[in-house]
Amino acid sequence: MLKSKIQSLERISSSLSVVFKILKSRNIATTTGSSSSNGVPKEKVDCVVIGAGVVGLAVARELTLKGREVLVLESASTFGTGISSRNSEVIHAGIYYPPNSLKAILCVRGRELLYKYCSEHNIPHNQIGKLIVATGSSEIPKLHNLMNNGIKNGVGGLVMMEGSDATRMEPELRCLKALLSPVSGIVDTHSLMLSLLGEAENHGTTFSYNTTVIGGHIEENRLSLHISETKHLENWNGKFPLQPEMVLIPKLVVNSAGLSAPVLAKRFDGLRSAVIPPAYYARGCYFTLSNTTICPFKHLIYPLPEDGGIGVHVTLDLNGQVKFGPNVEWIDGIDDVSSFLNKLCRDSTKAFRSSTVSS
Repeated sequence: MLKSKIQSLERISSSLSVVFKILKSRNIATTTGSSSSNGVPKEKVDCVVIGAGVVGLAVARELTLKGREVLVLESASTFGTGISSRNSEVIHAGIYYPPNSLKAILCVRGRELLYKYCSEHNIPHNQIGKLIVATGSSEIPKLHNLMNNGIKNGVGGLVMMEGSDATRMEPELRCLKALLSPVSGIVDTHSLMLSLLGEAENHGTTFSYNTTVIGGHIEENRLSLHISETKHLENWNGKFPLQPEMVLIPKLVVNSAGLSAPVLAKRFDGLRSAVIPPAYYARGCYFTLSNTTICPFKHLIYPLPEDGGIGVHVTLDLNGQVKFGPNVEWIDGIDDVSSFLNKLCRDSTKAFRSSTVSS
């Protein structure tokens, strides 16, 4: 267990000098400070988690509950500002993924654990269920295949319904058949992240915001992380080396840097490229339902999945706000904003409801 408590102000520090103070005051460092040949200070630490999104927060919580000394480095000014705050907040059942795949196994088990965690920690969530619909006769065999796939993955409670039964459940819906997944739901992701953050901090995790991992290198079979508070990868043109202001040498590193994780991994000199997964970037738009004061839907409503995504669908949040989306537009990189027109094919929403939508 860590030897001393940290003041709440320290967890939002943006200064690397304060990171040093944190390391020393909490006995996180395993050796006294030293310097490299170019004068950059170096410290050995136990665990470093890169990124304070929902994955990084969950990893930090779990590690610190296991008695590890954890330092979370986040380049933004606070937690959860990336893709953790840009999603549909859906708790998926595990229907779509290939049987026996890691995605299928983790989705089913993760859904069970997430519902349990939310219930135990009073995190707003609702198991509202999902309807996956076939709007044309050619889609009906695909819907049956999807149901069989979900059963193989261990998803319970799946029900194939006639279109008339689905319409009784959702009067605004028109379809030929529908697959009901009663274990699908929604969650308040911000409340979830706050809970994970609080538990991690209460058990000794240190958070350092405005602190960027700009690269690293492998030395003596350990990964050294290059840290900066003044340089960021998104502003780097690749024409000159980025010099760190600190080097951390952890026993364990978890790269949970979100969309930047593959790019960051490529900047770890000595890391085999074969272990770095390729990144395929896509962006999408959501449109909110307007001109209605009463939520017209009670369930999540999805089309059959399409190549590269699960289709433009209807999602609800815990306040009853309806969103249509997202569409899928493949792009070259996470900073690709060319021809970004905030567009969505409105015809895609006609399978659900004829209504005005606004961005």
